[in-house]
Amino acid sequence: MNNSESSLSTSYKITEGSVSFSAPSNIALIKYWGKEKIQIPKNASLSFTLNNCNTETSVSFSKKDKKNNDFSFQFIFEGKPKPSFEPKIKIFLERIEPYCSFLKDFHFQIESINTFPHSSGIASSASAMSALARCFVEIEKELGTPIDVQNTNKKASFLARLGSGSACRSVEGPITVWGKSPEIKGSSDEYAVKFSEKIDPIFNNYQDTVLLIDKGEKQVSSTVGHNLMHNHPFAENRFKQANNNLAALKKAISAGNMEEFISIVESEALSLHAMMMTSSPYFILIKPDTLKVINAIWEYRKTTKVPVCFTLDAGANVHVLYPKQHSSEVLTLINEQLAQYCQDSQYICDHIGTGVKKL
Repeated sequence: MNNSESSLSTSYKITEGSVSFSAPSNIALIKYWGKEKIQIPKNASLSFTLNNCNTETSVSFSKKDKKNNDFSFQFIFEGKPKPSFEPKIKIFLERIEPYCSFLKDFHFQIESINTFPHSSGIASSASAMSALARCFVEIEKELGTPIDVQNTNKKASFLARLGSGSACRSVEGPITVWGKSPEIKGSSDEYAVKFSEKIDPIFNNYQDTVLLIDKGEKQVSSTVGHNLMHNHPFAENRFKQANNNLAALKKAISAGNMEEFISIVESEALSLHAMMMTSSPYFILIKPDTLKVINAIWEYRKTTKVPVCFTLDAGANVHVLYPKQHSSEVLTLINEQLAQYCQDSQYICDHIGTGVKKL
């Protein structure tokens, strides 16, 4: 009998079941831009884990009758089959199979929804891949592999990274670090770790309001952008800058030094886009209204002394960051001055959270 058609002989505690997890997106304050091998960053990054912008994923699994060398799955997104996303899931499964030996023994029904609007400009790959990775780790546990709580999160972050680099930072919160750094105990290029230093109370429930300047698809993907760092004339100095900024931001977060925090976070955002503008080929993802928002935030902070600042992801949208105690003033600023620059006047209110949750 051909091995590919032999009956499944592996012993599992159960032969079918279902698991469900939600995972949030995250916003990097220290950016990583440039990677090597499979999802290994060229510099360490630090991010706020968000709370409201989640992907909720359920994975139902049932043991196959016959063993074969193919993955068996169906992907449902927001109630409808999404075959266009299946190649990405297949690549993910191929990458994680060496660490999840059960994958070809089961059929998987994967169902996902986002709690934030589709095409809202929030990167959903981080939340989607961290939720899916956490589901697979849970399935592995239910099949009989003993994994303790600490290693559960570590493995989920490790697997999530193989689907989307930034996804590894969404497993835990409120602040996580991905990438080996002498500044962060236990840090690794292969998974994210919780920020282990003291966090000043001013960062408790820190707010992130995302201004949706442009909800369209980026003209240059992040994957392409990362690859352009390989021959970038400023790449090495950028990696050094990011690592130095991580050391400085660690101190600012521990001390509650808002002036230093704001300076580093905004510099990192602008440095990220400077790398895009000076790559070959060069490209620009920020829009004129992005710059109008930035200038309005600078003017407001100068005149009111309210410690509000911005960061940018690899796109045009602006993340407005501020302490919870200043929510009233900043939301007034957004409604009266900044919303006019948003597409359809839309923005999303979020705050830092704790990572994946079992549903």
